[in-house]
Amino acid sequence: MPCKVVPREFTGDASSLRSRSERMVSALVGLGCTHVVGIPDNATRILFELLSAHQQVQVVPVCREGEAWAIASGLWVGGKQPVVIIQNTGFLESGDGYRGTAYEMEVPLLVVMDYRGYHTLSHSDPNHCDSAARFFEPTMKAWNLAYYLLNEGEEEATLKAALAKAQKLGRPVAAIMA
Repeated sequence: MPCKVVPREFTGDASSLRSRSERMVSALVGLGCTHVVGIPDNATRILFELLSAHQQVQVVPVCREGEAWAIASGLWVGGKQPVVIIQNTGFLESGDGYRGTAYEMEVPLLVVMDYRGYHTLSHSDPNHCDSAARFFEPTMKAWNLAYYLLNEGEEEATLKAALAKAQKLGRPVAAIMA
């Protein structure tokens, strides 16, 4: 069943987001991605749309982000190369799913996460900083999730490095869309 993406208001540059998504799809396919497991958000919706239309990748939508870890881990055990795509708020929600499956089972998953609130971190007034952004990196460090920032134009190299590190560590590694 194809993943249904419900577009919401997006305030960013749509053409830049589309170009970035196209580069990411090309990189993921080049890395042998067989499945994408997750939930689209404003920044990843085009990525999900492109992946849903791709012949080599099966998109597996989930209801809650915690399910993504277990499903992706099961796909990996079955010999597939899944990628988890969620937002940082979903990562915060899914801690036990991450810990109890992907981390404890030592599954080398590539994880792509959108960094909601990243641009609010530099605001001079801390009351205007999105708490999801403030909690995100300290939580990744506490939960021992290695990560790379996914800079514009460096998608292929970053995704490749993150997957290689995941395979070396035998643990999930994230590429963060800031």
